[in-house]
Amino acid sequence: MYKPNSLRQHLAAAIPDLQRDPDRLLVFADEGNVVASATASLSFEYRFKLNLIVTDYAGDADAIMVALIAWLKVHQLDLMANEETRKHGIAFEVDFNSHETVDISIKLDLTERVAVKTGEAGRLDIKHLAEIQHMPAYADEFWKLYDGETLLAEWRTPEATP
Repeated sequence: MYKPNSLRQHLAAAIPDLQRDPDRLLVFADEGNVVASATASLSFEYRFKLNLIVTDYAGDADAIMVALIAWLKVHQLDLMANEETRKHGIAFEVDFNSHETVDISIKLDLTERVAVKTGEAGRLDIKHLAEIQHMPAYADEFWKLYDGETLLAEWRTPEATP
């Protein structure tokens, strides 16, 4: 699976608190299953709930959510494009630790398609397939998120390839 690490790297680079201490971002793939068909192909799809937990976060939750949505627009657009998945595909919980910090848990319903091709002499080649891309409403390579004059987060537009 490439999406858990890809999202971890994206958020750790985008959020100043996580740049300073990336170990405060915990990533788990829960409730996973593999979907394969009864055809001759060995290709399959991973389906799982990705659980991101940011511990002791003192920043603005909007910074995490906007950077997350930018990544999802490239790597799991159906969470926003499909009315049914929009209802429950992005969930969160917040634990208020003190007046200054929170723990944020974000759960995402993710999929990854994996193609398995048969080559010569019993060789099997595996490839994780990138999501089908739609032209995003934004096309800049680099983004900065502000609340007034306060810089909340900054990131490069996520790449589509696994």
